[in-house]
Amino acid sequence: MRPGDRVGVAVSGGADSVALLLLLLELRQKLGVVLSVVHFNHKLRGKASDADEKFVAKLAAKHGLEFHTASVQVAKKAKKERANLEETARRARYDYFRSLAESGALARISVAHTADDQAETVLAHILRGTGLAGLGGIHPIAGPVIRPLLHISRGELRTYLRAKKQKWREDVTNRDTTRTRARIRRKLLPLLEKQFQPAIVEHLATLADLAREDESFWEEVVAKRAAELVQKGGEGLRIAATDLLEPLTRAEEAQALSKRLVRHIVKSLKPRSGQLGAGHVYAVLELARHGQSGTSLPLPGGVEVRRERDALAFHAVEGKFPSGTPSKAREFEYNIDLVHAAEEVRVPELGCVFRFMVIDWLAKRAETSTDGAVLDRDRLRLPLVLRNWRPGDRMRPLGHRSAHKLKRLLNEKRVSRWARDGWPVLTSGGILAWARGFHVAAEFAADERTRAGMVIAEEAL
Repeated sequence: MRPGDRVGVAVSGGADSVALLLLLLELRQKLGVVLSVVHFNHKLRGKASDADEKFVAKLAAKHGLEFHTASVQVAKKAKKERANLEETARRARYDYFRSLAESGALARISVAHTADDQAETVLAHILRGTGLAGLGGIHPIAGPVIRPLLHISRGELRTYLRAKKQKWREDVTNRDTTRTRARIRRKLLPLLEKQFQPAIVEHLATLADLAREDESFWEEVVAKRAAELVQKGGEGLRIAATDLLEPLTRAEEAQALSKRLVRHIVKSLKPRSGQLGAGHVYAVLELARHGQSGTSLPLPGGVEVRRERDALAFHAVEGKFPSGTPSKAREFEYNIDLVHAAEEVRVPELGCVFRFMVIDWLAKRAETSTDGAVLDRDRLRLPLVLRNWRPGDRMRPLGHRSAHKLKRLLNEKRVSRWARDGWPVLTSGGILAWARGFHVAAEFAADERTRAGMVIAEEAL
């Protein structure tokens, strides 16, 4: 927090968040910040949820603070999205926090996670199976969200509130031991404190700090190596199998970096949430070691990785399509009118625009002779159609002795399955006259007899 910042305090009505508000009220003059109260109603406990909101509103009014509030029927949202209830609630809450920051209403949102929350999170990750990133637990800073209480225990906060004679609200769902987090809080942590280590909460919080420090170092190393080894290919990312398996010269260091490179690539591509486990990473490395070309693996978060000869290609899969099936969103067909000297066709399915320009070939052939996308206008026949390629399409590009299936030509060009999804072609009277990346079909190519040429140009939208 910096002097002058508008800081929202996320207050649920529970002891931890109420204590955070009172602590920041004591410190606001010293910090030079402007405080307000933020409350998100998940509508999960009926009248009790609404009572929490009223309690927080009164607390904000008591201290003369601006009150920001929003609500979502989280149970309905989770059911509609077929998602985990707790994860849906967390996502909805933080979406609201981010919206306050993005609108400029607040610079920071302060959240009351404690050392106990940190310990519970680290234990939950260990029980689920985790690596160094998971051991880092809850981060003290995540975008506009800050967590200043991560090294203060719940017990200390309750002692503080009692000394202040400040009441708070209790959420009965925190006692529901059918939930993993509640069982860790009410059963596992007390057992560890009593029978193994009285300072277990403090030690787990310290472990999280150390893990985040190491993970931050590794993230920087991985980002630098990824910048050197990973290439953009089509709409995805490619890395040579040998570079993935041997990113460094020393084998023991290389293995640690290889795993992190996989996680880095997937994280940078995935279009939705999904946890990449150790088993997934191992499977990707096995694909790099022994996988046959054409073999693919689905990964959490909507990413697929495919072995393409001596490289791995990672690609975000927006929809759920069987492997090898093109997305319906990439199917398109547009008629081209030859009446005008120039026509522009926007293809939102590809995010680009095609320009078809008729030129005086005798006057301008020198300017376009190196461009393979020039057709003899007088040889073209209607209907003239710009569409996506289809299985069975054949073409004889200028310079080839015979016609070949476009699939074969794309394979020879090493165009991946994902990149060829929606690959544009132009047909004249039902015959392929042009395909992106190739010379025009020989029977339609401009030559010394051509009087008018049609130039095809492609630009991004």
